[in-house]
Amino acid sequence: MGAVELPVVVGVDGSDAASDALDWAAEMAGRRGLPLRVVHASLWERYEGYIPGTAADRPAERLHSEAVLATAAERAGRRVPALKVMTDLAADDAVTALLRAGKSAEALVVGSRGRGEFASLLLGSVGLGIAARAQCPVVVVRGRPENVCGGMNRVVVGIAERERQGERQGEREPAPPSAAVAFALREARLRGGELEAVHAWRCAGPEDHGRPGNHGGREARGAHEEQGAREANGTRETHGARVPHGAREAQSAREAHERRAAELLDETLGGATAAGLPPVPVAHRPVEGSARKALLDASAHADLLVVGARRRQGHFGMQLGLVNHAVLHHAKCPVAVVPVS
Repeated sequence: MGAVELPVVVGVDGSDAASDALDWAAEMAGRRGLPLRVVHASLWERYEGYIPGTAADRPAERLHSEAVLATAAERAGRRVPALKVMTDLAADDAVTALLRAGKSAEALVVGSRGRGEFASLLLGSVGLGIAARAQCPVVVVRGRPENVCGGMNRVVVGIAERERQGERQGEREPAPPSAAVAFALREARLRGGELEAVHAWRCAGPEDHGRPGNHGGREARGAHEEQGAREANGTRETHGARVPHGAREAQSAREAHERRAAELLDETLGGATAAGLPPVPVAHRPVEGSARKALLDASAHADLLVVGARRRQGHFGMQLGLVNHAVLHHAKCPVAVVPVS
């Protein structure tokens, strides 16, 4: 008995943003050889601004919902002619309906904003709520037309310090890639493009060395200690030149951070190679600065930005983190949020 094919699910409400999400989802489903499930929540229009002709005119609301689904299914079929399209009119609010659909989905795709009075917000409450709580990858379709249409031939994935795989305890083989890295690799391969792996690091001050995320621990201290024997009169020698003690210490720390960031990218993506995933051209990009700025800058030349989001058991609030919030609101390309247990 073959494996069950999970569909790509997209939420629609008749808005332009939802139409962009529908096109994006149809192409994703087509690349993966999966069916597309189009979901419209009947309470969505009431919450987002749609008002029937009269207060008691419930059939008009029903007819409107059916028309939204029929129009969406026709559009998806024109976009990807061989695509199998299913429709679902859910009697619930949009977030609840899509989270439920996401429990049996390959991915959830939503627009960056919906209809109604909140359409001017950078990211609608539906997209944010789903990205923060879904059990499957969520793609928020946003950004510039040239990025949304896939003209960059590049997928970007953010690599966090905690995603380092290294070697499994007692084994020599690297651990498998994280869910976010595996998702990004697959998208890059299916698109015939390259993967750009971005890891941001900061050169910490003396009081920060050893803190998580600053790469300033034993490695940086070791680099400093190696220079100890060469210290003299408050200066150190560097390639024949004498530089102030503090400047040389800062340079050693920066070199240690750069080396650590490069190792992190090699280890994380090396796990993907060991896992037997098809080869994809990969560009490693360690960046000095904030993760927020590094990822937003990278999004300008990407078709898709992929980030991981930790899901903690027993926590029911928004589980995104500050960096993910920033890219969901400001990225110049679609953003995929991949849950990590």
